[in-house]
Amino acid sequence: QVQLVESGGGLVQTGGSLRLSCAASGLTFRTYAMGWFRQAPGKEREFVGGISRAGGDTHYAESVKGRFAISRDNAKNTAFLQMNTLTPEDTAVYYCAASDRYFASSQPLNYNYWGQGTQVTVSS
Repeated sequence: QVQLVESGGGLVQTGGSLRLSCAASGLTFRTYAMGWFRQAPGKEREFVGGISRAGGDTHYAESVKGRFAISRDNAKNTAFLQMNTLTPEDTAVYYCAASDRYFASSQPLNYNYWGQGTQVTVSS
């Protein structure tokens, strides 16, 4: 049974930082690209960024470029989302997802497995 479990969410003030983790089990982690998405109340789920299977390629949504960074540790079956300079507009439930493609896609339909999400709230 595949499981993706996010952790590290919480409440932070504007300008603060959080680091989310996504622990994977039940799959061969190194053979999956990993993506991070978020969904704010009343809005559609949006792509935040992704990382390729080996970790050599990352790309990000324009709204987070330069502030967020994605990494992965294939030995520990874990992906990370480092979020810096947070603003209230970053408030959302954050999800990690696994895709059997080599490169991470920005399209949710290209992902095979999803975590349950973790809440990030940025206060002004």
